[in-house]
Formats: sequence, C-alpha cells, structure tokens
Amino acid sequence: MGYDFFTMCGVPELAVEVSLQPLRRYHMDAVIIFSDILVIPQAMGMEVKMVPKVGPVLPDPIRTPEDIDKLDLNPNIEETLGYMLDALNLARQKINGEVPLIGFVGAPLTLMCYMIEGSGSRTKALLKTFLYQHPKAAHKLLQGITDVCVNFLLAQQRAGAQALQVFESVGAEVLTQDHFYEFVFPYLVQIADRVKAEAPDTPMVCFCKGTQYAYEKLVATKYDCIGLDWQSDPVEVRQLARGRVSLQGNMDSSVIYASTDIIYDEVKKMLKRFGTQKYVANLGHGCFPDMEPAHVDAFIKAVQQISLEMNSR
Repeated sequence: MGYDFFTMCGVPELAVEVSLQPLRRYHMDAVIIFSDILVIPQAMGMEVKMVPKVGPVLPDPIRTPEDIDKLDLNPNIEETLGYMLDALNLARQKINGEVPLIGFVGAPLTLMCYMIEGSGSRTKALLKTFLYQHPKAAHKLLQGITDVCVNFLLAQQRAGAQALQVFESVGAEVLTQDHFYEFVFPYLVQIADRVKAEAPDTPMVCFCKGTQYAYEKLVATKYDCIGLDWQSDPVEVRQLARGRVSLQGNMDSSVIYASTDIIYDEVKKMLKRFGTQKYVANLGHGCFPDMEPAHVDAFIKAVQQISLEMNSR
C-alpha cells in the first residue's frame, strides 16, 4: 500500500526505510534522514499539505505582522518533532556505524518564504513585499524560526545525527545583496554559532543557493563545509576558502538526464576542479522525480571510480 508524504515523514519506521534505500541501492557514503524542511512550520502551528503535482501548500499563510502572533515561536521539539528524533535514533541503530547519519533543517529565510507565499513561487513577490513593508516583523519571525532551527538541530544531534546541514535553498537567491546581509546572513551565522557552542565536534554544512557574492563571508563562519550550487566556480571558491572549510557540490542536476558517458565526463571535470581533499562530491541542488535511477547510479559510480584513481596517483 502507498503512504502520503507526511505519513512517511511522521512514522519513524517508514522514514528510516526510505532513508536507507539509497544506501542499499547506491552504496552512498552517508545517509540523510528522510524528512522535509517544512516540519518546522508545522511544529510552529501551521498546516502544511503535500499536493500531488503541486508540491507543498500552506493553506493559511502569513500575510500580516499580526499573523505572526498566531504562531508558536517556542514549540516543544520533543513533542512536536519527536517522530523525526525517533527516526534518527532508529536509523543510527540500523546503520550500525557503516556510514555517517545526517540531520538537517531549512534555513530561516527559506522557511519564511514558504510561510508567507503559501507554496512554491518563482517571483517570491509576497516574501519580498513583506520584507520591504514589515522589516521589524520579518526580523521577529526570522528570529523565532532561528530559535526553532537551533533547538531542532541540537535535538537531532542528541538523537544520533553525526552531521547537520542547513538549506538556504529557496529564498535568498531572489534578494538584493543588502537584503541578504540583513535578513539571511545574520541568522545563518547565529545558527552555526549557537549549535557549535553546544555541539562543537559535530560537522555543519551550509548550502546557500544563488549567493556566490557571499562565499567570502560564509567561509569565515563556523560552518565546516559550504555547499556550492551549479553556477559557482569551484576554483574561485577554493581560493577564497584557503582551506578553512570543506566544499560540497556542485554538479548541475540536469546532467543526470544525459547519457552515462556524458555523466562520467562531467564528473571528471568536476573532480578536477575541486580536487579530492576537503571535498564532498554532490549535485548543485536536488534530484527531480523523473530522473532515471540508473543514471543516478552512474553519477555515484563515476565519483567513486574517478576519486579512487585520482587519490592513487
């Protein structure tokens, strides 16, 4: 029988089964827990539906500063998101030390974008309007989301996550640089500072899509690894990083639609640009539902084979 998306997120045994399938099928080097970034708005009291062929929909979005007062800005993580903590604990047991287990959250601005827009949006016009018209309320909401993110990441670490990732994948790319440094960057920094204060040995990854101008400042934060999107130049970022952080990325996801020969060639180019040290090979964003699993497998095998050849020289 089939299950709806949030049932799979909310039943630990199902979430773990989905989490472990890529490990079994592709022999990945890590497992990321199956969940969704929008469990945080749910924990704060918002309804979130996953609509087929549409994506996530929040039927009662935030449109005014007064709407923020309806939210729970300090939810009990163990009560509201305990199912994900249980899934992490169970996954850690099942993995049994084979590979690391990764937990994650959506970054504050990305979550706020969904909470205001009510669904995916190309223009993010409602979000941007809110930032211009209600900056004080925007900061209030962003701080509330940040607090939940910090508490949730620390709870995930206690439940068994061995690395933590923050996804600024939706909102920041449409902002001006001034707005990025006002409404995004300070909260990303705060998350890393606060989590590292309590879990200093847990690696943290920050993926901030469409903000190449910010890499110089991002590499100076307490994140251990910076994820690059497919439009970033690995050589330039390597020079900026000067060994302070590891890098992750950045294959154009659409390469998976190409032939396996082209996938191999593109992986080879990517690895030559990044090098094999202080680097996590990955896509520059996510996979799409219609991608051929065999081509995903070709990407992973190419990374493993070419890396082995480069490291044996």
